[in-house]
Amino acid sequence: MSFSDNIPKLKPYSRSVSIVGVGVTPFRRTKDDPNLNGITEGELFGYAAIEAMRDAGINGKDVDFFVHGQAGPGWTSNFATPNMHVANWLGMKGKASFHQSEACATGYVALETAVAMVASGTYDTVLSGCVEMPYSIAHPTRVLTERRYGTDAMFHETLCSTMTRDYNLFTKGILPFHFESWLQAYKEEHNMSDEQVDEVLTRMSINARHMASINGLSLNFGKDYTDKAHESGMETAEEYLHSKYNPKLGTWVRVSNFEERCDGAGAFVVMPTEMAYKYTDHPIEVLGVGHSCVEYANPQNERIGTINAYKQVRELTGLTGADMDLFMTNDFFLAQQLLSAEECEYLPKGEGWKYMLDDRCTFKGDRPVQTNGGRCHYGHAAAASGVHDIYETVMQMRGEADDHQIKDHEIKHAMIRGFGGGQNLLCLILRKL
Repeated sequence: MSFSDNIPKLKPYSRSVSIVGVGVTPFRRTKDDPNLNGITEGELFGYAAIEAMRDAGINGKDVDFFVHGQAGPGWTSNFATPNMHVANWLGMKGKASFHQSEACATGYVALETAVAMVASGTYDTVLSGCVEMPYSIAHPTRVLTERRYGTDAMFHETLCSTMTRDYNLFTKGILPFHFESWLQAYKEEHNMSDEQVDEVLTRMSINARHMASINGLSLNFGKDYTDKAHESGMETAEEYLHSKYNPKLGTWVRVSNFEERCDGAGAFVVMPTEMAYKYTDHPIEVLGVGHSCVEYANPQNERIGTINAYKQVRELTGLTGADMDLFMTNDFFLAQQLLSAEECEYLPKGEGWKYMLDDRCTFKGDRPVQTNGGRCHYGHAAAASGVHDIYETVMQMRGEADDHQIKDHEIKHAMIRGFGGGQNLLCLILRKL
């Protein structure tokens, strides 16, 4: 039996569900900021949740159930039941809630779970969100305001817990050579040279960093690679990205193609679409969520899972990637923007790398991808990053994305591809009503 043969068909929701409110914190490295050092997970989650409720025009008493997401509560916070640490802050005292964790796919699962609750008719109004502080983590036995740096050594141990370790080694699954396997296959399938791969990744880095630099929520707000080049005595961004400041981590992947960890949170409110019109003229309807899990022992597991999740949601909705006006994707490694966009038919097969070189995938182009700058430049806060992708999508659909707003066409349909934990692949389609 193949992976695809084992994937069930999605069934339509019993009732339409829409997003009516979104809220996020800026992505920051809180321990490095005197104004934020000492802030806790509860405060970050509360900030985002209250912003989402305010955006929806409701407050805690109007919410029936809330879902709390955090990829590494044991590692970063020493929490076992994180939802209970924030309930009273949000006006949820006595109301039901639970915590869920699917590593860096947690933010996407947060939407899938909330929508399912409302679609079933069990609840009308559900708040769902995620928080993560992988850069400024708590001490196991101290108050949460006293933080320490989350080191790569600590992160390595945490990653071990996300990989199956019964008959295969952890390091097979997470080092750059594993992530590059999909890129290598793409290179070979389309007869690209090493120089062309490097050129594409360089252009993608420049564009992603620029989009992040004009986004006030971004970790790298205010400084693009041209600015960094000038600070280092160089003339161009290309020169900087091929200097000692941007070393290789693998065959092609450089530092600028790898995630930047930071701290942050995000949340959203969903309700039945018929009810949503009481709060907004343009609900953002969730048409479907495809979901596939393929663990790391399988070569190119991310590619296989993407194919499966996309197939599910395509068959459910009758829509393809070509019908979308915006594509958002989890991009721990920058090449995932290109690879997943092609696999989901948003970009034509074998041609996506040319779109990237021609700047067609920025917010100014005709096929925009990851308009917030992505995890390599906007910042990556594990579980919270998926919610930030949802936030960005909703803001683009509303026409409220400020300096990086897509202006050439209306965003009627959008696809979000989620990935995390070494196995979870999701594909969501949203529609502006």
